[in-house]
Amino acid sequence: MDFIELDGVEKVFDVRRRTGFMRRERREVRAVDGISFRVPRGEMVGYIGPNGAGKSTTIKMLTGILTPSGGRLRVAGIDLSPSSRLRSSRGGPNRERTRLAHRIGVVFGQRTTLWWDLPLRDSYRLMHRMYRIPDARFRENLDRCVELLDLGALLEVPVRQLSLGQRMRGDIAAALLHDPEVLYLDEPTIGLDVVSKARVRGFLKDLNAERSTTVLLTTHDLTDIEQLCKRVMVIDHGRLVYDGALAGLHEVGESERTLVVDLERELPPIELGSEPSVRVVKVEGPRQWLAFPAAASAAPLVARIAADYPLVDLSVREPDIESVIARMYVSDSTA
Repeated sequence: MDFIELDGVEKVFDVRRRTGFMRRERREVRAVDGISFRVPRGEMVGYIGPNGAGKSTTIKMLTGILTPSGGRLRVAGIDLSPSSRLRSSRGGPNRERTRLAHRIGVVFGQRTTLWWDLPLRDSYRLMHRMYRIPDARFRENLDRCVELLDLGALLEVPVRQLSLGQRMRGDIAAALLHDPEVLYLDEPTIGLDVVSKARVRGFLKDLNAERSTTVLLTTHDLTDIEQLCKRVMVIDHGRLVYDGALAGLHEVGESERTLVVDLERELPPIELGSEPSVRVVKVEGPRQWLAFPAAASAAPLVARIAADYPLVDLSVREPDIESVIARMYVSDSTA
């Protein structure tokens, strides 16, 4: 059963800008341009793209914050498609947003749903009342989130005194107190250290496995996608340009990872004649940067270098989303 359904969904904004004294120019901007996809119940999907691609606009339509300008949109059986009255206005919250709110959870990395001057615990108590969560269920969900997200020492701290990473963990817990059927995550690991990121990812995996919570994740951190999602969708300029496995995205975009190698001493560029897909892109003293296809495993390359060169240390850097998409368009234009 498809839990999220979009058919030809559009979002058009009217933008007015000053062109001279007492003169304004009006134009239409298509933030989302005819997107269609389905997400079955219980699936975890990465929804990625460069800044300004239309990701957040899509999420806002899926949550009822914005009404589509056109197309068909359903979440959890609730129809969020524009009526004829709302279609003409091209804006405003959806009339079904209140009913939908009890079935979804939302975390925006740059915004908070917590009360700024209240301790974290009081924010959770307010949500307990707002969502009319049964007392036993609220205590169970809160205790679970506090334990797995390491929030125990933060419950009496005002939200304004929390670091960005602490607040993100607090927001994730807040979004889950009412047992939402679908969770929208916009940059959920922003500002988190390595340990906290791993904790949040593990928590989301367990949540999906135990409760079949549907998750739509937007992020610039490919590691989030790799560890949580089997499926990824790419949006650019308001259009869906890819829908499939992450490995397939790398193949389509011909993206590359970077192996940073530290040698014992300065040497000429590393030569791997039997590996034509590997190339040295930079050399600074004993450190060298090698590019290799993102879809390939780094293990054989590391083993070869360790056997033939005096290796001290190394690290692998993932390609960012923008470079992957840029390569996709370069490939399309030269085809």
